[in-house]
Amino acid sequence: MTLTTTDPNSARARHARPPLWRNTAVLKWFVQIIVLLAVLAAFWFFAAQARNNLSAKGIPVSYDWLDDPANIQLGEGIQTVDDPDGRRLTMSRALWVGMVNTLRIASIGIIAATAIGVVVGIARLSNNWLARKVSSIYVETLRNIPVLVQIILWLAILGSLGKLTVDSGPIPGWVIVSQKGISIPRVFFADGFYQFLSMLAVFAVPIWWVRRRMRRTQEEQGGTQRIGSVTFALSLVAVVIAWFANPVMAFLGPVFDGISDAWAVIPQGLMQAVLSIVAVLAAVTWIRRFLDSRRTPAGLAKLIDDDWFRMIFAGIAALLAVFVVVRGWPGLSSWIINSGSDLFGVIGDKFGDGRGSRPLDAMKPTLSEGRFVNYGPTGLTMTVFYASLFFGLVFYTSSFIAEIVRGGIQAVPAGQSEAAAALGLNRRQALRKVVLPQAFRVIMPPLGNQYLNITKNTSLGIAVGFSEIVQVGQTVYNKNSQTLAVFSIYMIFFLACSLTISFVVNTINRRLAIVER
Repeated sequence: MTLTTTDPNSARARHARPPLWRNTAVLKWFVQIIVLLAVLAAFWFFAAQARNNLSAKGIPVSYDWLDDPANIQLGEGIQTVDDPDGRRLTMSRALWVGMVNTLRIASIGIIAATAIGVVVGIARLSNNWLARKVSSIYVETLRNIPVLVQIILWLAILGSLGKLTVDSGPIPGWVIVSQKGISIPRVFFADGFYQFLSMLAVFAVPIWWVRRRMRRTQEEQGGTQRIGSVTFALSLVAVVIAWFANPVMAFLGPVFDGISDAWAVIPQGLMQAVLSIVAVLAAVTWIRRFLDSRRTPAGLAKLIDDDWFRMIFAGIAALLAVFVVVRGWPGLSSWIINSGSDLFGVIGDKFGDGRGSRPLDAMKPTLSEGRFVNYGPTGLTMTVFYASLFFGLVFYTSSFIAEIVRGGIQAVPAGQSEAAAALGLNRRQALRKVVLPQAFRVIMPPLGNQYLNITKNTSLGIAVGFSEIVQVGQTVYNKNSQTLAVFSIYMIFFLACSLTISFVVNTINRRLAIVER
């Protein structure tokens, strides 16, 4: 009888790995690394060339000019000129005013565009013929007209309104519309608002504890604990108490002032070290959480090439951040120190000395009469430049959001609506309790893209003279020729806005996702 033996060496030879030039994993890594290095080299080359060309013309690229006086007057914002109380409008302060204007119009525009888009999107599926046709005309018209054209069109419409007079309407004393803008009654934060908010934050801790305890009791013993009703009642009591007793929190004003003074004396080297440590810790934390997400009851799952690439990329990003902080942009530390000190100083000023206890107040719009009639400081006034940019962005973006909402509703299986009808829910109740909660799982990802678009499209305000970050930055680099430095601030600002919006949208999307058991 002949015995057949298996040679381990021959089996190992048959299953040997392919050579490196045919290994798909090696080739994929090699190509990605080459592309990454090529992109970084190209970026470094163009930045170095721009720096050398500007230096040859006597314009060295730096950020020392941020503390220089701006000597400009901005169109609108939290500060337009040098304040009489001594706060000068520096270059960094001017850019900050532009950032605040951008964030203001983007945040309010996101809320308004979402509200209009949801209503129009639902109306497109309405059984009412008129509502369905009007919403269809709205969407098909506005989304096919370039947003810049709409912004300029609104500027022309608002600029052709009547002159501002003491009898301007349509509701004199309440709603005033003219070629100088729109003014309506304004609800604003009064002296006690920040004390009121801080006291609510204190009350939120015991309310959260009671809610958590009631939920745990319900899970253990069953029954109806009326968690929502109790939470609402406690919150209402907290609001009433904080409304009248908020002056006791005025002691936080000197605390924030002390933090502002301490922040201002932080050495620049220490701030660089802190930023570097934060970047490294962020990368380590992300890698640790990523590895935890790959763990199974049997242990750590086998990592694929993409997993290794993500972790390596996170480490490289942390090292690049450290390099930028220490060598690439040393002025970043001083800017953070100055901005942080100013921020805590502003918060400390908001607490004041406890004068008054009213958190909110309201004022009707008024007019200042003189050689020219202008809007007074009491009403909520949108200049014609702000209003044209706002209306253009909101109506244009809401047309896309309406289509996203319509598609999300239609993506919900018809059986869900039929099941809701079988339970006795009417169309409105089914839409609110059954269809929309499921539709938003489909709606959120593309909705986040529209939020990014409306934030980045605020830069079109330069076409109508609105003082957003791009328009202010153009004025700044026209004065000091620091084009490259200003554009780097543009990039960092819009990158931070985009990452923040993406983080919020992704967090909401994860909360809405169905958890499989």
